[in-house]
Formats: sequence, C-alpha cells, structure tokens
Amino acid sequence: MSDRTLTEAPAPAPTRHVDAGDEGYSKDLKSRHINMIAIGGAIGTGLFLGAGGRLAGAGPSLAIAYAVCGVFAFFVVRALGELVLYRPSSGAFVSYAREFMGEKGAYTAGWLYFLNWSTTTVADITAAATYAHFWSLFTDVPQWVLAFIALAIVLTANLISVKYFGEMEFWFSLVKVAALVVFLIVGIWLVATSHDIGGSTPGLGNITDNGGLFPSGVLPMLLVIQGVVFAYASVELCGVAAGETENPEKIMPKAINSIMWRVGLFYVGSVVLLALLLPYTAYSSDQSPFVTVFDKLGVPGAAGIMNLVVLTAALSSLNSGLYSTGRILRSMSLAGSAPKFTGVMNKGKVPYGGVLFTAAFGVAGVGLNYWMPGEAFEIVLNLASIGILGTWAMVMICSLFFWRRAQDGLVERPAYRLPWAPYTQIVTLCFLVTVLILMWCDGGVGRTTVMFLPAIAAALVGGWFLVRTRVAALAATHH
Repeated sequence: MSDRTLTEAPAPAPTRHVDAGDEGYSKDLKSRHINMIAIGGAIGTGLFLGAGGRLAGAGPSLAIAYAVCGVFAFFVVRALGELVLYRPSSGAFVSYAREFMGEKGAYTAGWLYFLNWSTTTVADITAAATYAHFWSLFTDVPQWVLAFIALAIVLTANLISVKYFGEMEFWFSLVKVAALVVFLIVGIWLVATSHDIGGSTPGLGNITDNGGLFPSGVLPMLLVIQGVVFAYASVELCGVAAGETENPEKIMPKAINSIMWRVGLFYVGSVVLLALLLPYTAYSSDQSPFVTVFDKLGVPGAAGIMNLVVLTAALSSLNSGLYSTGRILRSMSLAGSAPKFTGVMNKGKVPYGGVLFTAAFGVAGVGLNYWMPGEAFEIVLNLASIGILGTWAMVMICSLFFWRRAQDGLVERPAYRLPWAPYTQIVTLCFLVTVLILMWCDGGVGRTTVMFLPAIAAALVGGWFLVRTRVAALAATHH
C-alpha cells in the first residue's frame, strides 16, 4: 500500500436532506395508481378540446409541435424522477428547491406552482359546469351551482384519504385512455379501408392536397407551441405522488419511462390520424376534433360520449390540482413560507388546510366567472401558463444543482438518471424561455400574460419580505 493511499483525505460522505414536510403521510398509493396518474397527467383537456383549434391554425404540422413539446415534458419529468429516487418527497420540487437553492428557491417554486393550480382550478370547475350543461337534465341548473357540485365532489374525495384521490384519478385516467384507444382503433380502420367521412376520403391526400405539412408556413406551428406546452401541464404530478407510494424506487422509473411512448402514441398518433382522416380546415376551436370526426361519420351519441370524456378530463385536472397543491403548501407551511393552517393534517393523513385553501380559490373563481366573462377570465386562466413554465424551470434548475453537487461528491446520483446532463437541463431552460418569447410574439392574451410577469415578480418579492422572519426562525429550530 503506498503512502499516498494512506494519507489521502476521505471524500465527503453524501449527506441526506431531511424535510419536515415529508412526515406523517400514509403510503397508500399503489403501482396502478401511479401509472394512471402518470398517464392522466400527460393527457388533459389540451388534447381533447384544444387540438381542434390548433389543427385549424397550424395544419398537420401540429404533430411536430406535440412531439417537440413531448420531448421536453419527458426531460422535465425524467429530471424530477431522478430527484425522487434520490429522495422521495411529497414536497417534490419545493423540497428539492429548499435543499439545493435555500428557502428563497423553495418559496418561489411553491408559489409559482400554486399560481398554476389555483387558476387552473377556476378553469376546471367552470369547464365541468359548462360540459354538464350539454345534457338536457342539467340545462336549467345555474352554472355556478354545477361548478359548486363539481368542486364539492372532488374536494370530499381529496379530504377523506389519499386512497380516495388515487382511486378517483385511476378511473378518470382510465376513461381518458379508453376514449383515445377507441379513437385510434377506429381511426386506423377508417384510414386502412378508405372509408368515406362526410364526403372526404381518409389518407395522405388530406395532407398533400391541402397545402402539405405546413399549409400556412412554419410560423403558425411555432406560435402554437406555447399552447401545446400547456397540454402537458400535469406531467410533474407523479413526482408529488411519489411521497405517498410504497417502493417508489421500483414504481417510479417504470411510470416515468412509459410517459414517453404514451405521449408519442396518444398525442402525436392522435394528431397524425386526425390529419389523415379529414382536411385540417374541417376542424375548429368550437368543437373537440374527435367529435368532429364522429359527427361527420354520423355516429349517433358520439358527441354525448365525447362530452363525458372532456368532463372527466376537467374533473381529473381538478382532482390533481387539489391533491398536489395540498402537499406542496404543507411543505412550505412547515418551513414558514405559507400560512400556518395549510400545514395541518386530518385523521386521514391529508393536509386538509392546503387542500381547502386551493378550493377557496375555486369558489372565488365561480364569482369571477360570473362577473367577468370573456377576456378577463381568459387572462386569469393564462396566468396558469406562467406557473407551469416557472415550475418546469424550477425542476430543471434543481436538477442542475443536484448534478453539480454530485460532481463535487456531496450527493450520489441514483442509477436512474436524466440522460446527457447538464446539457439536457440547459437546452430545456432555453426552450422554456423560447416559449415565453413565442407567447409575446403571438400578441393578444399571450402578450398580456407575459406583461403580468413584473407584477408576479413584485408579488413574490413582497411576499418574501412578509414571511422571511418566520422562515428564518423555523429554519433555526430545524438545524
């Protein structure tokens, strides 16, 4: 043995961060729940409803936009997956931001995420009420009553236990996936048999005879990317759910890896099929593209069935939002950067304070929708997009800091890793900045949303000055 070996200083032992917000949860989410949460998070109303207007605007090139955004969504969830396997936490990226960026980072990550979901909750209950009005049974019921009923049902399930949340999300996701699988099978059969659809013959001709992949040029496809990103808004949900899962080391890699092929199959596959079935000009923002196809086929009841699916997608999103913000707010509350009551647990081991706090914004949203219809409501909804971009950016910045610490030997990266680090994180962050620029270039509501950024930044700074003393006091007691 050489002298050098004897005198060499030992490498610093990897240290494991402990987060107060991770204690007290029951580990009731099973593998099937996590798998469905992962799929359900990646399939939202953005596909069922939003794809129609985007197809009409960008043409078949929409499939490219979905593919590009899907790759970056996968990078985000893969980076989060690596952090989850390093240390599962119900505080997810807020907890990781605290470890790698300090309390300011955790505070910023948490409130940006809350901005996303509190505004999305408003949209979800309004959407659920609007979809319910489709059936004659509910036509005469005032919209705010239906919105309250939707909120009450999902809120009750969330407050009982995490098992109820998991069960609801499992069935909501199953409905969405089943609807897409049926559409893909029917669509492939229609293309293969060249079956007439409302006077149009399915096939490549619907693309080549109508201006090709880019009928209006490349710019519409680029501008539509900012809308497509938000269709993937809930992919980070399985990272939050990992904190209430038995054996996340076994379950998480499978669930996260499956997101990639499911995104490819469901999103890109659906859009390619839609473009093959009808000319892009046949679609519109007023109707789900799937309903358009079945309507033109003359399938009775298709619109009603599809309406049930989009109602399910809205309720699934509401369910996810109440669940995840409850956990994130508890992590922040125990560190001092969110109100004290949001950290309180009930007998079912649910952080009901945080869940009710988010639900309160939903109730306020019913009033907002009543008093300020039209563009004002749309702007509030668009604020969610800033929250999503901020959350994704925070995940990638945490991932970068984690990689840096691993290089210094301070932490150990798990075997399940984000590939091509640190370039993946840097490229993804550049992509997110590009989305902001595209929102500005698109004008209208997108530009107004970007103009809200200084106000959001000012609110975050002001809020930090209000909570920093409590945060410092609690940090001192934890160390």
